[in-house]
Amino acid sequence: MKSVYTAEETLRLAKRANNPKRSYLLVNPLQGKHLAVSPRESLRMMQTLGKQLAAEFPEARLVIGFAETATAIGAMAASCFGEDCVYIHTTREPLPENSAVYFEEEHSHAIEQLLYCREMERWLEKTETVIFIDDEISTGKTLLNIIQQLSARFPAFRQKRLAAASILNRLTAENETRMESAGIVSRYLVKLPEADYSRAVEGFRIEEARLPEGEPQSWERVPVSWCSPRKGVLAFDYLDVCCRKSEALLPRFKELLPSKASVLVLGSEECMFPALVLGAVLEQQGGWEVRSHSTTRSPIGISTQAGYPIQEGWKLQSLYDPARTTYLYNLARYDAVILVTEKAEEAGLRTLSQALQAHGSQSQILVGGES
Repeated sequence: MKSVYTAEETLRLAKRANNPKRSYLLVNPLQGKHLAVSPRESLRMMQTLGKQLAAEFPEARLVIGFAETATAIGAMAASCFGEDCVYIHTTREPLPENSAVYFEEEHSHAIEQLLYCREMERWLEKTETVIFIDDEISTGKTLLNIIQQLSARFPAFRQKRLAAASILNRLTAENETRMESAGIVSRYLVKLPEADYSRAVEGFRIEEARLPEGEPQSWERVPVSWCSPRKGVLAFDYLDVCCRKSEALLPRFKELLPSKASVLVLGSEECMFPALVLGAVLEQQGGWEVRSHSTTRSPIGISTQAGYPIQEGWKLQSLYDPARTTYLYNLARYDAVILVTEKAEEAGLRTLSQALQAHGSQSQILVGGES
C-alpha cells in the first residue's frame, strides 16, 4: 500500500465564489469530493491515514469526522481501529431537539454544524483517546470550537487524549502551539508549507456554476437503505455493511450496465462513503471503468485558466431539501451514472438529471433514496 503522499498529488487551489471570509479552497484530487477519481485510489489514501493513526493510538475507540468533506475520510480511517470503535460525523442536517452540541465552522459557506451526543457519555467511558478527522486543517479554529463545546457539556471529555488528523495540514507554528496548549496533537499525511493562498488565487477570473436546462431523464431505481453515521455507528460494521450491500448489487448492475462501460458512482453531500465503497466494488469486481465524486454545498468559482482545477460546474437543487442549493463540478460524459444517496427529493433528481443529460450520459441509476 502507498504510504507517502505529496502536495503535488493531493493539492489543487481553487477560488471560492462569494465567500468574503476565505477566498480560496484546497481541492484534493484524490478525495472523491469535487473531482472524479478512482474510488479504490481514494479509499486507499484514507486507509493510509487510518492505519497510521491506529498504529499510534491503538487505544482510541471514538473517531469524529467533519461534514461534509471528511465524512468518508473519517469512516475509512475509523475502520482501521478495533471492531468496537465508534465512528460519528458532524452534520448540517437536522437532528432531534436537544440531542446535539452546536458549533461553528467560521470560514465555511455554511457555518452551523451539529454533533449528535446522546450516547457521548457511554462512548467516552470506552475510550482513552478521541480522534477528530478533517480533510485539511488550516488554523485549528473549528476543532477548538467543537472541543470547547464538548468539554463544557461532558466533564469526562476533559480527561481524554485528543488528536486532530487530516490529509492536509498547514498549521503555522503559532497555531500548532495553540493546539498543543489545548491538549491536541495533530497528525497528517501531507504537511503543506506556509503560503499566502489568498494572494495565490487573486489572479483567477471566475464565474459561478450554471443552472441546468433541458429535459430530465427518468431514473432506474434500485432500492437500498444506506445507514448513516450521524448518530454513531461501529466503524468496522459500517464498512462491512457497505461492502456487503455493494457486492449484493453486482448481479443487478451486470444486467443494467454493458461490459467495459464508463461509470460514475456519484455520492450526495454527506453521503460520500457508501458511494466510494460501491464504486470500489464495481471497479474491482465488475470490470467497469469507474470514477467517483459527489455533490457538495461548496460554491466554487469556475475558470478555464491554465492550472485551475474547477473548469465546469452545475448549480442544483439539493436531493435532501429542494430549497437548498448544491453543486456538481467537472462532470464528464459517462455511459452510466449511479447516484448513491440516503434521500432523493424529485426536484433534486430533476436538476441533476438535466446536468447529466447536458453531458450525454446514457443511463441514470438511483441506488437508495426515499420515495
